[in-house]
Amino acid sequence: MQNNQDNNVAVLSDGVMAAIPAMLRVTVQDQWRSFVLTARDKSIAVTDNEAFLAVLARVWASSDFVAKACVRYPAMLVDLQQSGDLMNSYAPQRYREALLPGMAGISNDQALGVVLRHFRRREMVRIAWRDIAGWAPLSESLRDLSALASACVDVALEQLHSWLSQEFGVPYGEESGEPQAMVVLGMGKLGADELNFSSDIDLIFAYPEEGETRGERTLSNSEYFLRLGRRLINVINQPTAEGFVFRVDMRLRPFGDAGPLAISFDAMENYYQVHGREWERYAMIKAGIIAGDQSAGTVLLELLRPFIYRRYLDYGVFESLREMKAMISREVQRKGMEGNVKLGPGGIREVEFIGQTYQLIRGGRNRRLQIRPIQPVLDVIADEQYLPQYVVTALQTAYIFLRNTENRIQAIADQQTHNLPSTDIDRQRLTLAMGYQQWADFERDLQQHMRVVHSHFELVFAAPQRDQAAEQGSLFDAIWTASVTNEVAAVTLTEQGYQQPEEALRLLERLREGFAYKSMSDRGRERMDRLMPLLLGAVSATEQPTVALARLITLIEAIVRRTAYLALLVENPMALSQLVRLCAASPWIAAQLALHPLLLDELLDPRSLYSTPTRADLEAELQQLLDHAAEDQEQQMEALRRFKLTNVLRVAASDVMEVYPLMVISDHLTEVAEVVVNAVVRLAYGHLVAKHGRPQCCVADQRVEPGFVVVAYGKLGGVELSYSSDLDLVFIHGSRGETQVTTGESAVDNSVFFARLGQRIIHMMTTRTPSGILYETDARLRPSGEAGMLVSGIDAFIEYQRASAWTWEHQALARARVVAGDNALAQQFVAVRSEVLGRARDAAQLQREVREMRQKMRDALAKSKPGFFDLKQDAGGIADIEFIVQYGVLRWAHEHPALLRWSDNVRLLETLASEGLLAEADATLLADAYRTYRAEVHRRALQELNGVVDEVAFGDWRLAVTRIWRDLLEPVE
Repeated sequence: MQNNQDNNVAVLSDGVMAAIPAMLRVTVQDQWRSFVLTARDKSIAVTDNEAFLAVLARVWASSDFVAKACVRYPAMLVDLQQSGDLMNSYAPQRYREALLPGMAGISNDQALGVVLRHFRRREMVRIAWRDIAGWAPLSESLRDLSALASACVDVALEQLHSWLSQEFGVPYGEESGEPQAMVVLGMGKLGADELNFSSDIDLIFAYPEEGETRGERTLSNSEYFLRLGRRLINVINQPTAEGFVFRVDMRLRPFGDAGPLAISFDAMENYYQVHGREWERYAMIKAGIIAGDQSAGTVLLELLRPFIYRRYLDYGVFESLREMKAMISREVQRKGMEGNVKLGPGGIREVEFIGQTYQLIRGGRNRRLQIRPIQPVLDVIADEQYLPQYVVTALQTAYIFLRNTENRIQAIADQQTHNLPSTDIDRQRLTLAMGYQQWADFERDLQQHMRVVHSHFELVFAAPQRDQAAEQGSLFDAIWTASVTNEVAAVTLTEQGYQQPEEALRLLERLREGFAYKSMSDRGRERMDRLMPLLLGAVSATEQPTVALARLITLIEAIVRRTAYLALLVENPMALSQLVRLCAASPWIAAQLALHPLLLDELLDPRSLYSTPTRADLEAELQQLLDHAAEDQEQQMEALRRFKLTNVLRVAASDVMEVYPLMVISDHLTEVAEVVVNAVVRLAYGHLVAKHGRPQCCVADQRVEPGFVVVAYGKLGGVELSYSSDLDLVFIHGSRGETQVTTGESAVDNSVFFARLGQRIIHMMTTRTPSGILYETDARLRPSGEAGMLVSGIDAFIEYQRASAWTWEHQALARARVVAGDNALAQQFVAVRSEVLGRARDAAQLQREVREMRQKMRDALAKSKPGFFDLKQDAGGIADIEFIVQYGVLRWAHEHPALLRWSDNVRLLETLASEGLLAEADATLLADAYRTYRAEVHRRALQELNGVVDEVAFGDWRLAVTRIWRDLLEPVE
């Protein structure tokens, strides 16, 4: 700044004041005059730079707080400008670094308070100036306000802890024996780095363990941290001649004002497990460590994570937050705060409610939502398509406008208010600060943003099911509550489409009088009482309402203890509709949903429910689930099962609704299994490598890492998987040569490594977890069956296939293909498969061996009785077609290598026809019969029926298949 002794410097020029509204010019000129006079009295140079003065005039006109602070402390403004702090952004740690030098030489709480208040004033002026001047975006202003508060609390805590421990000794944990330090959680906007300009700071004080101090005068840890907390609050919160640092609010701590000021981690965890309420979950979303022991704070937040984020989808949140918002709205109306930009309709709180609702509902399942700031939360909501992008964009735009408005209202006089100003002069200040010429223009845009927010809030929190219940409630509510006679109820149900009303009433009575319903909490029973009339209405539209109702009541009895699932159905009419539709179509789907209620999430969006993902989409989806599980094996196994269950449900839903044909359904089921197998192999391999190092061997004087492959046989190998298919798997490794041992400190022979790998894969597949098993896995098709090694070396596998395998094993090989593992080793498998299947064989002997094996299978497995037909095992059924194909491959592949390309029956039948080995009409007939049989098997599986049908229904197909079997495989007399 340059000294200018001209008296005219006490008047800002017309050019400087050009952008300042007339109403504010006199005030700014008076403040400038006082500033200049005070500066001269203290020999402080005053600038005459008109560009800077024009910004100064705008900032002072907008904020009386900034103007008065500068007038009273002119050296502060000079320092801010000359240091460059006013023009430059701060790194987050800058506040702590700038405050620490002020701690030198202070010896008591009063001196500490003075330093903090001076520091706070300087930095608040800087933040407000940069915000109003447009030199800092909103994100920077919020971050700076939060970092300032955190630094003040952290440095003050550090100093007070030092003084208190000198008096009483350092507190130690009675279990760990380690020194203890306080953890300060910032709640609300402070915890989320979103503090507004003149906000309270909501804090919670905690310490890791009980114990006592080690000093001449000892205190229990609880007493020590109580004293420390009280002193910290006094230093920060107490008004003095210098003002205050921040107003402190401790009411969010466990038990509120009635609870201890500081609480141990164990006591805090117990409180939230036993006493925690929905609004406390909402508050805890934004909890962040703002001061004290950071590493201990991280441990504390991990302890509290299960309380905040439930592992299941918690749609009860809608109800709780709707009630909370209604309570706030009543308070706003009672106090006449409709112009409140935080709490009024369409205000900041409604944007936060929308974001935090999705966090509470889905955060336990999607860790991307376990973040604190609201704008990144909204980004995730858009990415995950929980809300359309245009809605999120509108909410974020409105949020920025509203938060800017809030900050600039509060910057007028450094007062904690969210109401639009009522005086003309303060309205003019806000109009200017927001970049408008006229109040009416600003108010118009503000109201438009708030209308947009409120309309989206209403849509998110709307309860259309309540309107539906109001329309149908008098019908079905009375039936569910048994407030009408059975005769009246039966007539009503009949009118609504129930063909067996008495059975329906019996089912309802069983549910209503059962232990599950009677043992529910009041909140749970309320949800059930809201759900059942809706369910009865939705079921009435199905073809067989009483049958569907029976399935759904079984499902409800399975989920009734998790009332959040009831809330999901109450809050989502579309989910309820899909649930009824699918359970009416398939008892298998109903049973799966009852066993695995987490699948109810899939009912929320018909777009994903009835569209099966691509292979790449499946891999990405599973990887995301595994990423969330980190290195926890139990969580990884649950993630794998959740992935499989979810995607099989999607396929089944598409199947019963006839979205895709049979072959596509099998393709999708096969893809799901392949993605799972590949993931299991990666996880199991990685686990063993971490334990033993990588397998290595020496081949032709070179060290190489031998490969490993999983070969699928049977249904998976033939790309024909069904809902309940086992996985027939064979494991092969490529270790050979010398020095076959792993590289780790805990080294083992490669044969041991690969044997353990096979065991681990089967363990991960077949271990029963809360979500069931992944796949039943059968490894008996390996060389020598159960007597053979679980994992074969490639050389041993080749030798066995060449010299020892039975014809039926070569038949099985016709349906084998590599589904996971090393590509080079997979090529070796393909080569030996081609060699073995392409061997010339004696036709008569082959016919005899295939016939004999088929008869053994039929004798052992066929389930039919007179008048019925076992689709799989009876003559003319699925197995006959499979054996015909396998016979064709073994009989002619040596002359027709095209038969070695495929492992699935339909394409092999097409190849047999195109190579002239089977009449095209016969090949087409067999393929059509095969698809028809399998479609019926799928349909019956979804109806929980076996594969035995009336023999008349498929008589023509059976006769045709039997004829072709005789032509190919029966000896000519």
